[in-house]
Amino acid sequence: METKKKIIEVATEQFMRYGIRSVTMDDIARQAGISKKTIYQEFSDKNQLVLETFSTALQEDKCMIEQFPQVKDGVIEHLIGMSDYMRKRFADMNPMAMNEIQRYYPEAWQVFEEFKQNHVFQEIVSLLEKGISEGIFRSEIDPQIIAMMRLEQMMTNLDPVKYPASKYNMADLQIEIFEHFLFGIFSEKGREAYLKQKTDQNEK
Repeated sequence: METKKKIIEVATEQFMRYGIRSVTMDDIARQAGISKKTIYQEFSDKNQLVLETFSTALQEDKCMIEQFPQVKDGVIEHLIGMSDYMRKRFADMNPMAMNEIQRYYPEAWQVFEEFKQNHVFQEIVSLLEKGISEGIFRSEIDPQIIAMMRLEQMMTNLDPVKYPASKYNMADLQIEIFEHFLFGIFSEKGREAYLKQKTDQNEK
């Protein structure tokens, strides 16, 4: 495996499990089975490593999301796919990671903000508009406002002060709040379709 790719893979796993500040370059070198000098041949410092690791993770998230049913193929199917993805994505995630990126790694945080506004926001708006047109979501909701509200909700979920890892399982927390959001905007038709699809999925 290419050295740089190996470093990024190990760094991603370590950052997600333990948070960013507590993981040293020595830790990553040891886990990757290389010297710290080798890491510095690929990355100028930890800031660059965090930036490239985080950028790679966002790109992988985008690719994974594109693999499950798209909005055009069915809103309910897309929502079930999103729910499954969230459960897997947050299963081993330390909530401190995002908090530390926001506080200590401004370049990486800017990449996330751009991803959130340029990709995630537009995806949510498209989903809401499609769902309204199909009668899945309530017709009176404003897609732009609701999409912005969902983005803010997603960020609140990652707050380790409000939702400490010692008390909450991150995956369960994300699903609980995601479904609370959905049931607030579902029409009766949408609610019934979602519950049926979810039941069918669980029985497979």
